[in-house]
Amino acid sequence: MEAPRRMNMGQAVSAPGQITGLQRLLRAGLLGLGMSGLVTGVWGGLLRVGWVLSMPVSHANWITYHGPLMVCGFLGTLIGLERAVGLRLWWTYGAPLLVGVGGVLTAAGVMGWLPRACVTAGSAVFVGVTIRILCLQRTPANVVQLLGACSWLVGNVGWMLDRPLAHVVPAWMGFLLLIIAGERLELMRFQRPVGWANPALTGLVVWLGLGLVLEGLQAWGRGLVLGGALVGFAGWLLRFDLAWRTLRAVGLPRYMAVCLLSGYGWLLVSGGWLAIGWPQTAGVAYDGMLHAFFVGFVFAMIFAHAPVIFPAVLGVPVVFHPVLYGWWGLLQGTLALRLLGDGTGWAAGRAWGAAGNGIAMAGFLITMLTLWVREVWRRRRDGRGHSG
Repeated sequence: MEAPRRMNMGQAVSAPGQITGLQRLLRAGLLGLGMSGLVTGVWGGLLRVGWVLSMPVSHANWITYHGPLMVCGFLGTLIGLERAVGLRLWWTYGAPLLVGVGGVLTAAGVMGWLPRACVTAGSAVFVGVTIRILCLQRTPANVVQLLGACSWLVGNVGWMLDRPLAHVVPAWMGFLLLIIAGERLELMRFQRPVGWANPALTGLVVWLGLGLVLEGLQAWGRGLVLGGALVGFAGWLLRFDLAWRTLRAVGLPRYMAVCLLSGYGWLLVSGGWLAIGWPQTAGVAYDGMLHAFFVGFVFAMIFAHAPVIFPAVLGVPVVFHPVLYGWWGLLQGTLALRLLGDGTGWAAGRAWGAAGNGIAMAGFLITMLTLWVREVWRRRRDGRGHSG
């Protein structure tokens, strides 16, 4: 049986021209569902930190569900689409479709069980997708990613059952952390193995799982367990990741390595902050911990892999330009400003840092789109020149 063709951290599996126009259109539509979660989530996040922006809608879901829009509506749809493209099985597209629709319904102001049920159903399909991948490739990396998918499903069930978002967020963090760690573990096969890397990761997965399920612990105890797990994962990634080798390369590989390593640094910050301040489920300290993880760590992964994953999904050329470092640098600097504001109670620093985060994300995506359009136009022009 053929193994799934996956887009693992820098490996494109769908070269331009390998998909039909209809496939590209359908995938772009699913990607658009995810992007709606990003736009509305960022907009709501800016309103939460005090920016006075016009609201195109009359409801408050963009503000209230800023987190679910970003984590499920955007990231969940994007990850589900990436896996579906890699497996090339029609039913796997149910994951990004259901999650994306749930995100759009939330952004549109639909209340009640329907949006959450769509997201939960989509995450259940995603668990099935990861099981399928594990059946095709029985590797420790795919086991880790299956556990991440299960963590997402558990968190979404909690959200559907009206559990407080602060109780759901750790499961969502576990989802993203385990998906990323599993991907990086899979790439370790391209370098000389270190004997204790797999046992160390196994121990960290168990440690994280205990922190997620043992809610009976005292708040400070659970914070130490979860925060310590994040610190441990950061240490594992910094010690074993392939990025240290590609850092010596040039062009896109080096850019990806820089993004990855910076993300692991923010994961370390998030874990330390979580261990110290876990009892807090709202306020600026909680905000700092969350954004060190979701913006510093997770968006570093997006900045690193978007030049490869989006082309593979849409069948467009892989492009890179050093200007991307500028948006990465802006994200780092403004996130540091935001966390400084969170840590010191400096509201203006927090607000301007959040605005800078949004500008960095928007600028990065617009730049990538511009580079792709320019490259496609150049190839078509060169093709006409050769044919003439």
